[in-house]
Amino acid sequence: MAETVKGPASYFPSIEKKYGRPIAEWQELIRSAPPARHMELVAWLKTEHGLGHGHANALVAHTLAEDNGK
Repeated sequence: MAETVKGPASYFPSIEKKYGRPIAEWQELIRSAPPARHMELVAWLKTEHGLGHGHANALVAHTLAEDNGK
């Protein structure tokens, strides 16, 4: 039986469907942004790329955790 995805990654299928970009592309954008705090990155994704708060937050949280080895 397949394990259910939990946490920020659970948003990924709907993010890809709604915004038409793969998660790897969003993560690349986040990583290439000037150094910023979590909520600054969330605000940037919302303003510059039109993401909703939950989707932007999930992408930033997952990307930063991945980069910090968590």
